[in-house]
Amino acid sequence: MRKLKVTELNRMTVDEFKKADRLHLTVVLDEVRSLYNVGSVFRSSDAFCIEKIYLCGITATPPHPEIHKTALGAEDSVDWIYKKQTMDAINELHNNGYTILAIEQVEGSTMLQDFIPEKNKAYAIVFGNEVKGVQQQVVDACDGCIEIPQYGTKHSLNVSVTAGIVLWELSKKLRE
Repeated sequence: MRKLKVTELNRMTVDEFKKADRLHLTVVLDEVRSLYNVGSVFRSSDAFCIEKIYLCGITATPPHPEIHKTALGAEDSVDWIYKKQTMDAINELHNNGYTILAIEQVEGSTMLQDFIPEKNKAYAIVFGNEVKGVQQQVVDACDGCIEIPQYGTKHSLNVSVTAGIVLWELSKKLRE
């Protein structure tokens, strides 16, 4: 086997990405403090052709060298909106007909592998702060919560790892 060169991957240009059909899947970052995590979420969002990202509260916004270091330019391809309060993003998304799901460990959460998205719906997925997770008031305003099952000793995954797993799984299910 020979590794492919970047030039052989036939990826879209930023202009082509902006015009491409994207999934009706939006990411909301609720008070994510690490700029590297923000950049990584941009990169995963680009990889799975996500509609846009809401950056809320203390979550940093592009342009920023630390975001760029992990985003590798995805901050230019993926549309983003800043909201000072996460609830403003949640309300806007609800008003635009989105089903909003927090990625959080809560009573009655749905395990990721059991969640079946409806293809005709628009979804917004909320990822929370590295220490505190998704704010309780945001969880309360969501239509449901999805949880990634974990089998080891740790109670959580890094937010950028979580985003990669969830976006892959939802992208796969929405494209089937």
